[in-house]
Amino acid sequence: MSQGQQRRQERQELVKYGDVFDVQGELADKPITPREASMMQTAENVLLGQVQRGGAAATMQSAASKNERAGLVGHTTMNDVAGQGVTVTEEEFSGHRVITESVGRQVVAHYRQPVPVVAGGTPPDGGGVAGDGSSSGGNTVTDEGNRPISIGEALEATVLSAGQKRVERSDAAAIQAAEVRATGQATIVSGGVAAAAQSAAIMNARATSDDQKTRLADVLTDASLKLPTDKPVSRQDAEGVAGAEMRNDPYLIPHPVGVAASMASGEVNEQQ
Repeated sequence: MSQGQQRRQERQELVKYGDVFDVQGELADKPITPREASMMQTAENVLLGQVQRGGAAATMQSAASKNERAGLVGHTTMNDVAGQGVTVTEEEFSGHRVITESVGRQVVAHYRQPVPVVAGGTPPDGGGVAGDGSSSGGNTVTDEGNRPISIGEALEATVLSAGQKRVERSDAAAIQAAEVRATGQATIVSGGVAAAAQSAAIMNARATSDDQKTRLADVLTDASLKLPTDKPVSRQDAEGVAGAEMRNDPYLIPHPVGVAASMASGEVNEQQ
């Protein structure tokens, strides 16, 4: 086989987003990569408790595996469009939950499921759309279906939604507030996520090029392992982190998919 024939065959084998999802624009022409498939799997696990059969993660994993086996993408490759966020949200309507999965702000899957029933035959309380902080009409965001999301896990979830965002003062303030609430200590933990975020925010403010700036993914990956202690996210935790992020933002507006948004999506209802 000539080199030209081989290149044409490789182009034909490359599975792009537009081949398996109803998307348009730049995303449609991007190859599906293993890293993006892994991000979607994590997002489904965090919000829904498991990878969904026939969901976006399963479709992306199959396509990504084919692309990687063909040598067309690397194991850690990620498209710049996907860097805008890989997210899963849910909302309840008439006994069903509507799941929306997005890559780079484009919807790749939208489907409905019966609301899971817990002991006693009633749907679980709280949750709503991931990130909206509502206290009714949805399911509490859980890991493995029955355990509330911890503060460290909520910080890690920010990597999925805003991992490529450059760390700013507002991000560092929100991360510090989250760490303080997780540890119960008023001081920053040496070598912890808050210290790393503060250092990154200072260095980023001085950097002359965006390529030199530290991103949230660099700080928050494996955040739960970097916290000396952790705890489930409460409404008060989410509100405290949101307040810290907002007060340190020049426009007094938290980032729509940033640290505070991830904490809100992980909040659990306080017991009455």
